Amino acid sequence: MAIPEAIIGRLAGSPVVRQQRLPGGDISGASEVRLADGRVVVAKHGPVVDVESRMLEMLARSDAPVPAVLGQGDDVLLIERLPSGGSLSGKAWLSLAEALHALHARQGDAYGWQEDYALRQIAVENAPLGNWPQFWSERRLLCHVPHIPVQLGQRIEQLAMKMHELLHAKPAPCLLHGDLWGGNVLVYEDQVSGLIDPCAYFGDREVDAASLTVFDDPPGYFFEALGFDEGWRNRQPVYRLWMWLVHVRLFGSSYVSAVERELDALGF
Repeated sequence: MAIPEAIIGRLAGSPVVRQQRLPGGDISGASEVRLADGRVVVAKHGPVVDVESRMLEMLARSDAPVPAVLGQGDDVLLIERLPSGGSLSGKAWLSLAEALHALHARQGDAYGWQEDYALRQIAVENAPLGNWPQFWSERRLLCHVPHIPVQLGQRIEQLAMKMHELLHAKPAPCLLHGDLWGGNVLVYEDQVSGLIDPCAYFGDREVDAASLTVFDDPPGYFFEALGFDEGWRNRQPVYRLWMWLVHVRLFGSSYVSAVERELDALGF
């Protein structure tokens, strides 16, 4: 469905000449829009784009590359159209590590975000907490238990009871992208030009790296460049679980085996 062009034109200050849906985006669709004044921007339409605009503005306060917010209103968000077309490979992985260092350098006072978010019909609970294992258990895992198969939910509950043994209690509350996978990383030539579609909050920086391993296969030198604390590999399955659980709820039972695989690896 086309995004209302009257709203785009009002926010942009120029009429729309052409609107074309961008490929990808199973959860968050976007359109490329050419304006009468010659500019090309990206438009998004949905009930939580106002939250996304505030997330992008916070990410922009870091030195990480993110699209500028050009306007927002009436469930429409306009953002800068960044150069892309490259692939996340080779030197681009090192560029991504640099972008994440810049992003994670910005820190908060607690774990979470000032407001909740949503991925389609799924609420993303962000009420801040001062204990990281508690935040991850309650805000990212246990919240899904009522919506998944009972046996699977019981395994998640057992894991949550031991979360304090698996995660650091007080990692630095770094600014996270929160939904980082290859489709949300724009690359131009061999450099990362932008991080898009955030689900931002403050938390353990290892979360963003774990998200990248769900659908992508980052090389060893990428992780070396990030310089994580000892034991980080053992925490990756815990952090991948959130994304898998979201996919179970969005796309169905074909993703249950991925949740089971991570729980098996963790011994639950």
